[in-house]
This record gives sequence, structure tokens and C-alpha cells, in this order.
Amino acid sequence: MQDSMVSVQTRQPDSVPRWRIVVACLGCLLGALLCLPQARAEQLKAMSTIQGVRDNPLIGYGLMVGLDGTGDQTQQTPFTNQTLNNMLSQLGITMANSGQQQLKNVAAVMVTATLPAFARPGQPLDVTVSSMGNAKSLRGGTLLMTPLKGADGQVYAIAQGNMIVGGAGASANGSKVQINQLSSGRIPNGAIIERAVPSPVGEAGIMMLEMNDTDYEATQRAADLINRSFGSGTATAMDGRVIQIRSPQDVGARVGFLARLQALEVTSATPIGKVVINARTGSVVMNRMVRVDNCAVAHGSLSVVINTQTAVSQPGPFSDGRTVAAQQSQISVEQGGGALQEVKSGANLADIIKSLNALGANPADLVSILQAMKAVGALRAELEVI
Repeated sequence: MQDSMVSVQTRQPDSVPRWRIVVACLGCLLGALLCLPQARAEQLKAMSTIQGVRDNPLIGYGLMVGLDGTGDQTQQTPFTNQTLNNMLSQLGITMANSGQQQLKNVAAVMVTATLPAFARPGQPLDVTVSSMGNAKSLRGGTLLMTPLKGADGQVYAIAQGNMIVGGAGASANGSKVQINQLSSGRIPNGAIIERAVPSPVGEAGIMMLEMNDTDYEATQRAADLINRSFGSGTATAMDGRVIQIRSPQDVGARVGFLARLQALEVTSATPIGKVVINARTGSVVMNRMVRVDNCAVAHGSLSVVINTQTAVSQPGPFSDGRTVAAQQSQISVEQGGGALQEVKSGANLADIIKSLNALGANPADLVSILQAMKAVGALRAELEVI
């Protein structure tokens, strides 16, 4: 009898192919990299400024005419009447009883502007006009010739033109409705430069490049990039913000050197964003480079409502009394909720808009919220108020 041989084969579980494991690992690695903050190359001119290349503020005092009865009340603002008399006397007009003028179409205003670097005579400037007295509105007014002076008292520009006001309002019988500011406005290209400010840059062979933010890593990275592009010893990082650069002595070569220098792209982990705020209209405009980190915001509203009604007190018949009108006012104060709300971090403009709209703030309140977020470091952008 032959022994029967029985063979039992044990089936091993199917092993996972190696290529699938590699693909899964690559997928996890890619997902982790996408979650990290993406470095972005920014031009050096967006991250820094050249020392000595700066703007200069200008200021002037003038008159706004052509108002629709909404100018200064000369009894309460005597400087308006005095300024008008001085201007008329310079034009050869002598007024008798000049102190008795009651003009409603004239307002005293302050005119401000910013003189940019390398500006030359004949170039235009935008100016901002603000009321000094008690004018109700500057809408539709024309600014008369106003000299704009710098900090040294010299006249650098002359302003004149018709002003644009971003507000509107109406009043009647003691009631008033107003939207935005009516006592200030802007005149595009409203001034002409009369004097240039010298801006010597690199004449001694040395110039200073100032980074916008104090960051030792970014400053050293920019200095290394300049040395690789223009030769060793061209740039030296002085601290976490300033880079000393050796520049050519020739003027023409210096301009070309600065053009190539500012065009260099430096890798930055925090992109340069910008938010422009119009303080008079409440408009907020931001570019696609704005970034927001996680933060908590408490926003509440406070409204005061005053309702005034006129009541007439009628005396009895055949009495010596008089009819008297008395005003009765009812004041109510309503305060909205101010609970903390989370503003989630946003990597693109759509996410940031969605997070800010979730607060339910109007444009005027949004300006204050953005300023506070910038102060705590949650807003990665520059704020500019126009």
C-alpha cells in the first residue's frame, strides 16, 4: 500500500504593489507642501525704499467760492471775511464797510498735498481741500489760487480748481440727512509744481537701501542676491532693515544700476499686499496679495435716534395768553451685539472678502477693523489712507 502524499498549499494575502505605496507617499508629501505658506518672489522695489528718496508734505490756506449758500457764517468765522478783503485789495478793489459783509458762498479752507521725489516744475499734483470754519458743504465750490508751502516756508506749488466731493446731503425745517463728508474733498491735478526739491542719491558712491519691515533673514537674503548679481562687496547688511550699497559715480550709470537693482526678485514668505482706504467716503480697495491670519473680532454698533415733535399750546378764549410752540424730543439709544467672531485666515482675495463680510460691518466700521487687525499683526498688507 502506497502512502499517499497530500500537499497543502497556503495562499498568502496579496501584497500591495510597491508603486502604489510610492504614489501614496508622494501624495501625502504634496498635500503637506500645499498646506505650508508658499514663498513668492517679489521685486526689491516693492520691499524697500532708497534713503533720501522721499515725499514732502505741503500745506496752504485759501478760499473756496461758488458755494450754494453753504459757506461760512462770517460773524462766527471772522478770518474768512478778513481773507476775502485782503484778496480783493490785492486785485485793486477797495470795500467800504468791509466788516459788514454777510457772504454765504465763501468758505475758508486748508489745502494739503504731497510733493513726490524727483518732481519737476510744471507737473500736476492732487490736492485735498478741508473746511476750516462752519461751512455746511463745499460741494460745487471752486478753490481760488492758493500757494502751497513746505516745512521751510518756501512755496513749492500753486493750487486752484473745481473740487470733487464724495458726499451728499439735504436739510429742511430743522431736519438733516447726510451721506459721507461734505466739508472736504479732492481736486485731481489741482496744483502745479513751481519749485523742485533736490534729491541727491548715491553721489558719494554710497547709498542706503531701507527694507519696509525689520527682518534679518529677508535683509540678508536681499544683500546676498545683490552681491551675486553685481559682484561681491556691492551690498552689506548693516542691521535687520538697512543695506549699504556701493553705487557707480557716473549719473547715467547710476540710474541704470538702480533700475536693475530694483528689478531683482527676492523670495519672500509674506507677499506684499496693499489696502487703500478713502477716509471721506469709506471706500476700501485691496489687491490680490492681501493675506489675513486667524483672529477674533468683536464688532458692535451704537445708534442714537432723536425724534422731535412740535406741540402747540393754545390759550383759552378771551384770555390774555399767547399761542406758544414747544418742542418735545424723544431720545432712544440702541446698541447692537458685540460678541467675538472668528475671522478665518485667507490665502486668496475671495476667502478674505467672505471672512470680512461675515462680520456684518459697514465700510466705515470696516476701516477701523482693518486698522486694528494690522496693529495685532493679523493683516499682512500695507494700509494707505487717501
